[in-house]
Amino acid sequence: MAALSGVRAVARSLLLSQSCGAWRSLSTSAAVLQKPAKAESFSSEGVFPVTMIPGDGVGPELMHSVKEVFKAAGVPVQFDEHHLSEVQNMASEEILDQVLGSMDKSKVALIGKIHTPMEYKGELASYDMRLRRKLDLFANVVRVNSLPGYKTRHNNLDLVIIREQTEGEYSSLEHESAKGVIECMKIITRAKSQRIAKFAFDFATKKGRSKVTAVHKANIMKLGDGLFLRCCKEVSELYPKIKFDTMIIDNCCMQLVQNPYQFDVLVMPNLYGNIIDNLAAGLVGGAGVVPGESYSAEYAVFEMGARHPFAQAVGRNIANPTAMLLSSANMLRHLNLEYHSTMISDAVRKVIKVGKVRTPDMGGYSTSHDFTRAVITALSE
Repeated sequence: MAALSGVRAVARSLLLSQSCGAWRSLSTSAAVLQKPAKAESFSSEGVFPVTMIPGDGVGPELMHSVKEVFKAAGVPVQFDEHHLSEVQNMASEEILDQVLGSMDKSKVALIGKIHTPMEYKGELASYDMRLRRKLDLFANVVRVNSLPGYKTRHNNLDLVIIREQTEGEYSSLEHESAKGVIECMKIITRAKSQRIAKFAFDFATKKGRSKVTAVHKANIMKLGDGLFLRCCKEVSELYPKIKFDTMIIDNCCMQLVQNPYQFDVLVMPNLYGNIIDNLAAGLVGGAGVVPGESYSAEYAVFEMGARHPFAQAVGRNIANPTAMLLSSANMLRHLNLEYHSTMISDAVRKVIKVGKVRTPDMGGYSTSHDFTRAVITALSE
């Protein structure tokens, strides 16, 4: 009972902290969609500071590709690199504070996958989760687009997955209520459900999208997912020009595989978004080709859409740099560096469309370095 009381106390404090300024956050939830964040330390030389966290697995190799391409393209960005990793014993409160300090100055980050060990060592929340919570990165956006020249089961796909990623099943509230019985709490709040719903509809409005689908399991989780669904419906009434519908998560998985063209923008709670991100990435070529980004009202973090460390590929020079390069191009667009953003994204897509240089995950035999060099060559063309 003591353990249960403790968990409930933590949950209450979490809910109270979330409810503060709920309506203010609802009105400003899509601030990052209105204008790019400006770095406080933008230098007089016109160089943008960007926080970089290489992460685990092939993350450092992918970041090397980004640096090489940025150098060749003459991108006015200076990376402030920090190594935060639980598996490499480079995770501590001091390092986390250094990352947060860097983010306070840059407002923008490019990060690799920070792997979360499965072993419980006294702390339920991983450093990756703690970083996202401290930055309040509530909205994760994954753009799922087919790449011209690379054929998959479904071609010409163009859909967006928006995931609330600060609560839900990832609230780190677990305890053993009795011997052999574990209770894991799922937190759904009105404030955060309204905020992510408004973000999704604002995104759809700004990007010229026509439909938003709320994904849920309210038929079973009637209170938690029921609240999320009601919030989405309430917010949808403020956007009469955007079509709104709903779909149960298990049916959504099947529909994505059978007929993904019916979807435009999908919005959903945390765990469902994690699953759908990976499923949708598989539709267009896998985790190596899909970019992603996460937003708060103040910060923007750019990363791979499907977060995998690809530990089996470490040091083998076979990782696909596509997703990270496209993410970095999206980051440049966020910084209003449109010319460099378009230059890099066009070069990546040209290499894939030509089809002569492809990494093993795309059915080719080229190395990561081969792909990077091909992109650099395409820049000059």
